[in-house]
Amino acid sequence: MGEPDSDGNGPDPDALGTLMAAAQAGDSAAYRDLLGQVSRLLRRAIRMRAPWLTAEDIEDIVQETLLSVHGARASYDPARPFIPWLMAIARYRLADHLRRETRRRDGARAHATHDETFGARAAKDHSDRVVDGLALRDAMRELPRAQREAVQLLRLRQLPLEEAARESGSSATALKVSLHRAAHRLRTMIGGSQ
Repeated sequence: MGEPDSDGNGPDPDALGTLMAAAQAGDSAAYRDLLGQVSRLLRRAIRMRAPWLTAEDIEDIVQETLLSVHGARASYDPARPFIPWLMAIARYRLADHLRRETRRRDGARAHATHDETFGARAAKDHSDRVVDGLALRDAMRELPRAQREAVQLLRLRQLPLEEAARESGSSATALKVSLHRAAHRLRTMIGGSQ
């Protein structure tokens, strides 16, 4: 960001340096005058450097630059030119603004292209279990009654084989066969739907 006032209508660079030196010495009127002149200078410089920015963006950068000038005012050396020092600060604030905007825009674009995102592994694992559980529930409805009952008694309720046989009224062997067939059928139905 070079000197923005090449037309000669801008503030006198030496006068700005003098105002800054007076502000460093505690002259609050000089400081107010300096900030007013610097604000106008910065608006023109930023508009020339980044003409695509909105007026609000330019004003944000001007304000951020003024805050940085305020924070760094003790570091200004009155023996050196003021405008290059100021414009270096403005360049950094402009670069910061452009980086933030790029990150915001890239983040919005990434979010818009992915309807569902799971940042945390635990959230993804949980969502996968929910989907798997729903698929299993739907597939269980498709099983014949004897196979469905075998899965419920032996896998879901985890009853011992003999107790499950008593409760179902089937033999232990018939229950094991039904469970085996149900497992095969569920793998086929759920595996085929993915």
